[in-house]
Amino acid sequence: MSLSTPTWLRGRSSGVLAHISSLPGPYGIGNLGAGARAFLDFLSKAGVRHWQICPVGVTSFRDSPYQSFSSFAGNPYFIDLGELVENGLLTVDEVAPLKSLPEDRVDYGQLYALFWNVMARAQERFVGRGKPDLPGFGDYQEFCEAQVAWLRPFADFMALKARFGERPWMYWPEEIRGWHEDLRDVLPAATRGVAERHEFYQYLFFGQWHRLRSYAHERQIDIIGDLPIFVALDSADTWHSRSVFRLDENGQPLASAGVPPDYFSESGQFWGNPLYDWNQQARTGFTWWIARLRAAFELFDIVRLDHFRGFDTFWEIPAGSQNARTGEWRKGPGEAFFSAVRYALPHARIIAEDLGYITEGVVKLRQSAGLPGMKVLQFAYGHDDNNVNLPHFFPRESVVYTGTHDNTTTRGWLEALPAETAALVDEYFQLKGSRSAWPLIRAAFSCASKLAVIPMQDLLDLPESARMNRPGVPDDNWQWRFTDGQLRELGREKSETLRRWNELFDRTGDDRQREYSAPPSAAHAEPEPARVVSREARAKGRGGRRRRPAVSSRATSGS
Repeated sequence: MSLSTPTWLRGRSSGVLAHISSLPGPYGIGNLGAGARAFLDFLSKAGVRHWQICPVGVTSFRDSPYQSFSSFAGNPYFIDLGELVENGLLTVDEVAPLKSLPEDRVDYGQLYALFWNVMARAQERFVGRGKPDLPGFGDYQEFCEAQVAWLRPFADFMALKARFGERPWMYWPEEIRGWHEDLRDVLPAATRGVAERHEFYQYLFFGQWHRLRSYAHERQIDIIGDLPIFVALDSADTWHSRSVFRLDENGQPLASAGVPPDYFSESGQFWGNPLYDWNQQARTGFTWWIARLRAAFELFDIVRLDHFRGFDTFWEIPAGSQNARTGEWRKGPGEAFFSAVRYALPHARIIAEDLGYITEGVVKLRQSAGLPGMKVLQFAYGHDDNNVNLPHFFPRESVVYTGTHDNTTTRGWLEALPAETAALVDEYFQLKGSRSAWPLIRAAFSCASKLAVIPMQDLLDLPESARMNRPGVPDDNWQWRFTDGQLRELGREKSETLRRWNELFDRTGDDRQREYSAPPSAAHAEPEPARVVSREARAKGRGGRRRRPAVSSRATSGS
């Protein structure tokens, strides 16, 4: 197969990567309220058609969105508390301490200490009113019944964690180291009450989420979600569905996931996630995984499948290992998995995160699955001998990024390059000594990849200090936020530039390109010689396709 094997990508378009936690807002962390809507308005004004985020699950220790307590639940931190005040479930005074938290970063310690007590008060008032349906959120009982397959186990899990001092479920009493349908009936009343709180939090999250997604669609913006290949060991997923994973009789992993030494870490990365029992999944038709993907597509329009290479081969680290060096490669589920996904979800749009040092087998699997892969401009020099991340090698059926959440900012990368590499990068991208991210943003827009995604930090041209995550470093990650002021300034200074580049490089979403040549259409032809026209009209005629206005309401609505 060629590198341009067709995928679901059609017209050329652009996107911005900004996690929900990074959005502006008054309660210590980005949320699904006014800050998110303002961000979508900015994207619409700039002609951007995709918003990419990190996983939205309930974060656990160290606050990584890639280590969640559930593959199905949403993070209550993202609930807009202002709407709860408007509905009388909270008072202005009760949310005031959260409004005193920093606006330019997430202080997770303070957020944890303040947030959950406030949310508990909201739920108490909701129950005290007889659990009425909140305006704009839908029917509460209908939500709980529709989501019962994952919601009840998740809520029970969170309640039991609170009861046992947040200890992992593997250390709970043996009789509750697994979920069953009658479990809640035998739980103490206080624990049942905590479980009901978590059901209420999910009702709020999903209600606000679906309205925000509709707001994005009104502006012709699709949301790209992110699905980690692995789940956390201490999660409702493993507790509820133990047979899906390779665990011993006590719930401990027989082997753990990670990656060998690579660009990001000299000792590799020991993630600690349990590995899947792929034989068990194959026997069941991959039903657990398909349910997981189906739930993701209820939230997102497109899903980025993290660590795609793990479906071809995965790094197995034996139990008891101290780091990732002792692992070895094992065969993943391969084409059988993606055949099952295509059958169950024929219209699923998936991006394969195929970064790192990958084999020809990974490329063939991605191509056979019909998925676009990823390219990163920061990997253009000094990353691998083949230089597959140089723009002149990019296939059309790919998604290009200046960097990802795991990279430093592009300005930070440019400022830290060794002299020899810096000279090559300067010459290739015509930086002329500048260390701004914007020449690389333009290069991403101009390259052959059908979708170009730019991290918000690069649009703001921020240095290394704005980095989101440092792989292999456990602390001080996932804290970066941008402010209302930065968003407004970016809109004033760069919206027109981005809109113009979307038009100039045909990133308006139109599927215009063909494999054959054709004469200009009548609409773009030169005016007839005998016709008297102004110089401006002649200029527009010569400009043809390049000078057309944005052709769809997608680029203009919400401005």
